[in-house]
Amino acid sequence: MTLKGRHVLVTRPAGQATHLAEALVAAGATPVLFPVLAIAPLPDVRPLVEQIIALDQYDFAVFVSPNAVSMGLKEVLARRTWPPGLRVATVGHSSEAALQAHDLGGQEKQVLCPHGRFDSEALLELPELQAVTGRRIIIFRGDGGRELLADTLRQRGAVVDYATCYTRRMPELSPEPLLRLWEAGRLDAVTVTSSEGLHNLVAMLGQLGVAWLRKTPVFVPHARIAAAADACGIHTVVLTDPADAGLMAGLLRYFDHE
Repeated sequence: MTLKGRHVLVTRPAGQATHLAEALVAAGATPVLFPVLAIAPLPDVRPLVEQIIALDQYDFAVFVSPNAVSMGLKEVLARRTWPPGLRVATVGHSSEAALQAHDLGGQEKQVLCPHGRFDSEALLELPELQAVTGRRIIIFRGDGGRELLADTLRQRGAVVDYATCYTRRMPELSPEPLLRLWEAGRLDAVTVTSSEGLHNLVAMLGQLGVAWLRKTPVFVPHARIAAAADACGIHTVVLTDPADAGLMAGLLRYFDHE
C-alpha cells in the first residue's frame, strides 16, 4: 500500500507534526502543514507556581495531553522535586512515555494510563479513579477544554483543581495555499486530531475553503471528532485508530481501495 502522489493536510500544532509528516513522506505522500492550534507559554505563571508549591496536598496529578506534560512538568521540576506520594495519570502513549521517563514517584508507582482508548472516558474507567471520595486531584491542562473529567471526579467525591500550564489560540494563517491546492485537484485528504482544531480549521478556511473541505475525506482518530465533522457537513469522515499510527493505517486503507 502506498500514498504516492497524495497531498495530505496535517493540522497538528507547529512543532508537533514531525512524526506524522515523516510517516507520510515514507509512504510516498506530500504532507501539507497547516497548524490549526498555536500552543504558547502562560503570560503569567504566578498562579501555576502557587499550585506547584502546594503539590504535596494532592493525591493524584492528571496530565491531559503531551502539551500538559511538556509544559506543566517543566514548570514543576524547575522549582521542586516531585512529591513521593503523588500518583500520576494521563491519556495517550506519548504522554505516558514522557512521564515514565521522569520516574515520578518511583518505579513502584507507575503512571496510570488507559490502553486501547485515549480519552477522558477511558481514564475515568481505571479502577484507581473509581473510589476517590475525599481525594484531592489536580489536572494539568491548557486554558479551557472539556469538563467531563473534573465533573465526573467531583461527582465521585473528589476535590478537583485545574492547573493551567499553557495557552491555546487559533493561528493567523492565510488559507490561500490550501485553496490553490484544492483548485488544482491536489489536496486529497485532511487529518484532524481534536474537535477544537476542527472548529478552528473551519473558521480559518472561510466559506470557499469550507466548501472544498466538505468534499474532501477527513481522517480523525476519535469518535467525538468524527461527530463534530459530521455536524460541519463534511461528506466523508473516516474514523481511524488512535494516534499517528491509526491515522496512517486509515489513510493507507482508504486510498488502497480507491
